[in-house]
Amino acid sequence: MTEIEGARPEGDRAQYGVLVVDDEEAILESIEMTLGTEYRIFTATNGEAALEILDHESIALVISDQVMPGMTGVEFLERVVEKNPKAIRMMLTGYADMSSLIRAINDGRIYRYISKPWEPDALRVDVRRALDAYALAARNVELAADLEVANERLRAENLYLRREVEGRYSFSEIIGDSAAMQKVFDITHKVAETDATVLITGETGTGKDLIARALHYTGPRKEARFVAQNCAALPETLLESELFGHRRGAFTGAHADKKGLFELANGGTIFLDEIGETDPSMQVRLLRVLQDGEVRPLGSSETVQCSVRVVAATHREIRREVDEGRFREDLYYRMRVVEIRIPPLRERREDVPALAHHFLDKVSPRMGRKLTGFTNAAMDRLIAYEWPGNVRELENEIERISALAGHDDEAIGIEMLSEHIRGPGPGSAIGLSPPSAVPERDMNRAVDELKRDMIIESMRFSGSKTRAAERLGIPRQSLQKMIKRLEITQAELAPVEK
Repeated sequence: MTEIEGARPEGDRAQYGVLVVDDEEAILESIEMTLGTEYRIFTATNGEAALEILDHESIALVISDQVMPGMTGVEFLERVVEKNPKAIRMMLTGYADMSSLIRAINDGRIYRYISKPWEPDALRVDVRRALDAYALAARNVELAADLEVANERLRAENLYLRREVEGRYSFSEIIGDSAAMQKVFDITHKVAETDATVLITGETGTGKDLIARALHYTGPRKEARFVAQNCAALPETLLESELFGHRRGAFTGAHADKKGLFELANGGTIFLDEIGETDPSMQVRLLRVLQDGEVRPLGSSETVQCSVRVVAATHREIRREVDEGRFREDLYYRMRVVEIRIPPLRERREDVPALAHHFLDKVSPRMGRKLTGFTNAAMDRLIAYEWPGNVRELENEIERISALAGHDDEAIGIEMLSEHIRGPGPGSAIGLSPPSAVPERDMNRAVDELKRDMIIESMRFSGSKTRAAERLGIPRQSLQKMIKRLEITQAELAPVEK
């Protein structure tokens, strides 16, 4: 087993042990260089050696190659589940073997897979998110224990309910490891810390409501109320009363004063779903609220000040609505301080397996079924299907299957899928096409030659391995390993006389 010694990891993340398993030394070196300054890195060239490390070291994250001699990556990850079920598991894959990937997701319970070659920055982000999930799970366990002790007191019960709501609508509960969703998470994490007005766009069923709630429950207003209103669900008069409130006698049936949602959400967040369905007169009133921070209830001559964060959403092409005169341009720019587009599920098919398992885990126990996974054929069809209803349609499909499944069924087969899903589909749109036929050895040789040139240049310029490692941004031990593996001689490293 190996652990980085040359550049000690620093900061809070130094406590995490990361185990990397690959039969190629160059891959291990590359990952050591990428992650070694932040985490404790352990490496092994086969599954048996890696299992020995798991027996003696505290490992939070396991990164395993898919194809290795002896024990395969999938078999190794299955053993990891048995030995250390809390460790996050990720898989390296050099080609799209759908059967192995599906088995890894089902049996190895991988957090995600990483295609070779990878970008170092992308790998750092993937590892950071994985370890954040690991830390969150650990914190949740601790919190559950604390809440159990204090469960008899009302204050503890209220705290538990609040934490439960925040956890349910935090970004960590929104499933999506695709590049498109990572971009969404990057924007939402940044804007959640602010009070900026947000416009969420995307097709019906993509999860705009979840993003809106996560913005609130991870932001500075999370202690206050979150209220939501679908603007397409009520006619204009009732919507106006619902949002701004009314005074007694304002209209027939107004027998008492009523506070509107803006006033009820004071200090918190109001979510205006389907904002694109509002009439021009309502758009004028909404613009006034955003500009002045005050509302006027129906039948009142006085205004009420409200400090409310506004998050809106629409499935329409709102820019086109503006161009065609159906939506006010000034309101559009007021709402669109930050725009977050949620991609449809067909644009992030790699998220389908994780979403399907998430929904199955949620509904199967509720339906009294023993369903624990999917056959390869069934998962292939789920990935290939277009999902016009997006994530909501996928959730409904899994719930339908669970309700109709037999009590003895353990896995969802292709025959259990709806007819329109199991039928012929765009197999080419799976999003996991075979890599180009690039000669692997030639690519590795080119990378090694680049490493040689950079090492020789840095050593000649710096004069010492320590300074050369700092200049290259890698641990000193990794530099020593590469010098030895690449057979770089001392004469090549000697400074050039001027």
